[in-house]
Amino acid sequence: MGEPGDVALLPVRTPEQTARRWPSGVTMSAMTLVRTARLKFGDRSRAATTHTNLSAVRVDGRVLWVAGDETATLERLVADDPHRPSEYADERTFRLADFVRLPGRDADEEADIEGLARTGHFLWAVGSHSLRRKRIKAHHDGPGALRRLARVEGQDNRQILVRLPVTDVDGLPTPVPELMVDGEKHRAAALGRRDDLRRLLRDDEHLGPFLPIPGKDNGLDVEGIAVAGERVYLGLRGPVLRGWAFVLELRPYVDPDDPDRLRLRDFPGGQPYRKHVLRLDGLGVRDLCPDGEDLLVLAGPTMDLDGPVRIYRWHGAGRVDMPAVVRGDVLTRELELTYGEGDDHAEGMGLIGDRADRLALIVYDSPAAHRLTADGAVVADVVRLP
Repeated sequence: MGEPGDVALLPVRTPEQTARRWPSGVTMSAMTLVRTARLKFGDRSRAATTHTNLSAVRVDGRVLWVAGDETATLERLVADDPHRPSEYADERTFRLADFVRLPGRDADEEADIEGLARTGHFLWAVGSHSLRRKRIKAHHDGPGALRRLARVEGQDNRQILVRLPVTDVDGLPTPVPELMVDGEKHRAAALGRRDDLRRLLRDDEHLGPFLPIPGKDNGLDVEGIAVAGERVYLGLRGPVLRGWAFVLELRPYVDPDDPDRLRLRDFPGGQPYRKHVLRLDGLGVRDLCPDGEDLLVLAGPTMDLDGPVRIYRWHGAGRVDMPAVVRGDVLTRELELTYGEGDDHAEGMGLIGDRADRLALIVYDSPAAHRLTADGAVVADVVRLP
């Protein structure tokens, strides 16, 4: 599963990779695969198809935090080697409902977690906040298939922003319901209904009209989170307007009267969020990852289709103090990633190593068959950033 050293991914299709594509005009040096890493899940996660529906990832020292979009849980995997991991295993599952009040009637209803962030004493998770349209499956036909395609529904548990305290337990970072830090108690907390993101965006001139539209139809769809200090950035897969993708900036704080609830601090002008628009060549945000004062943006198609997948760098994102139109020299294309036909869609990105040798771990939704191993693991890529 990958040899030591750098291996250039050449645009040659092996029998196991017949569906892999390279965007037109991309040179052979577009993506350098340093190695691969096996993510080994337990029986319960494989039964829930978490391993084939990975939607979020974050590297945390020896630990890899991952989430699938079909559950209301977070998964913790542990590296076999803290310096050069080739496998993450020893999975432990954490139910979100064991830490915070979820808005859905069923605590185990899927939360569609699409982004994870790890900073300071906290692990953050965000749901997609999207609506979904029923799929036409292979056995559906005629009027019944059309009726399915007309059905749009939402799930309350998708509309969450959660902050969990993390402490060291037996040498590993572990979420806990509450944590004392310098004499101050911090509790697990979630954004309350008063600051529900869909409610706040109802009258937004750009995003409001897209709230009734399912996420995969260019409707509202949160698919990435990055946290730097008091700033929380949410990347939107959709909507994309005339080629411009959106990143929302929030400033959450703990409600002093209800310490298991988060509120949103207003920006100058009275809005509880700030909008930034990024020129991602028509793509939407699939993940965000802070890198110093910069923000790395994993970008891919908004709609349910195969297409270009790229990593961009938003230079100086952490210094921006007003709504930004991000383009030109401020936004550089860092890397082109491969993608498949109907599979291998890059969904999550986590940074590994120091800034002198910056690597990114890439996980895939709907992984291609060659990524699934006989013992139930799924293979992720470790690529080198420029």
